[in-house]
Amino acid sequence: MWKKIGPGVLVAAAFVGPGTIAMCTLAGVRFGYALIWALFVSILATIALQGMAGRIGVVAQTGLVDVVKNELTSPWAKKIVVAMVLGAILIGNAAYEAGNIGGATLGLEQLFPDKSLMPFYPLLVGVAIFLLLWFSNYKLLERIFAGLVALMGVCFVICAFLTQPSVSDILQGMFVPSLPEGSLLTIVALVGTTVVPYNLFLHASLVKEKWKSDKDLKAVKWDTAISIGLGGLVSLAILVTASAAPIDDVNHVLDMARGLEPLFGKMAVHLMAIGLLAAGVTSAITASLAAAFVASSCFGWSGGMQDKRFKMVWSFILFCGVFFLSFDIKPIQVIQFAQMANGILLPIMAILLLWIVNRKSVMGSYRNTTAQNAIGVGIVGFTIFLGLKSILTVTGLL
Repeated sequence: MWKKIGPGVLVAAAFVGPGTIAMCTLAGVRFGYALIWALFVSILATIALQGMAGRIGVVAQTGLVDVVKNELTSPWAKKIVVAMVLGAILIGNAAYEAGNIGGATLGLEQLFPDKSLMPFYPLLVGVAIFLLLWFSNYKLLERIFAGLVALMGVCFVICAFLTQPSVSDILQGMFVPSLPEGSLLTIVALVGTTVVPYNLFLHASLVKEKWKSDKDLKAVKWDTAISIGLGGLVSLAILVTASAAPIDDVNHVLDMARGLEPLFGKMAVHLMAIGLLAAGVTSAITASLAAAFVASSCFGWSGGMQDKRFKMVWSFILFCGVFFLSFDIKPIQVIQFAQMANGILLPIMAILLLWIVNRKSVMGSYRNTTAQNAIGVGIVGFTIFLGLKSILTVTGLL
């Protein structure tokens, strides 16, 4: 079982972070089971896009940025795309890292509510992640992530079962799309926390660390579908729990656990806290790694994960997260820029991904089928819509 686990589990761990937990909780509390379809669609879109990125990584045996650089013949187009990707990923992940570490810190505070230690929790989480990344190799990271995702999944699925949800209502919410009043921005945010641009770069770079031959494409396909499907199940469990929990509103990711506490005691709070801790740690690690992989590809570093420059990049991202959180700095403008940049980057990367995966010079006989292209075009249209909504929301025009 361990040998078959691949980069898919890291991608799943990356998108099921504190942001996803918060959005699934809000969607469940405010709209019940009505928005499960949006989560379901976003999981299918993620499997499709990540599957293409993984296939490119195995066949080309290089990162996504490297392929784009090689295939774009126009120097100015190459420079614009590389600069946009580098800026969006580095600045965006540095800004969001505080939220990832904050989620892990919040979980720790619930498990160990010692007020004298709480100010040091962000630094403790940051140091633990730093040591893990500095001394771990890829194979060890795979196993650690598999364990954390399993732990996260068990915690949230147990919480969902405790609330005894209606199976018929869940199925209706999944297969009968609806658009309740005031739910559009929640749908955009729900999909945006699942279909994440930096995961495409992370996946393409990681698959070549594990698999070296196009004979492994079947393993890549199943690893992607199963791992992301399990990540989607975790997100679904959070939304279902929030829908069935006896709470009227939520201002905090642990409000749901506190709403369950009168019914199920401290166990509910502890399960949510452990899940949040695992989600924060995994997202903080993958955000740092993704930024380092992108920088490595953009600047042509060849030392892999052990390259000192590679380590400097993820160390910087991690430092930004700890720094912003420890000094209670709220980089609102940076985060807003990151949201806008990602809103632009997602459709651009979806188009580039679809273009590359159809290039005979890159993929040979492993290019997309007609059905895969049809799905890809649908996703591109969807990402353009999401990108426009994201930009208009951040700029205050919507």
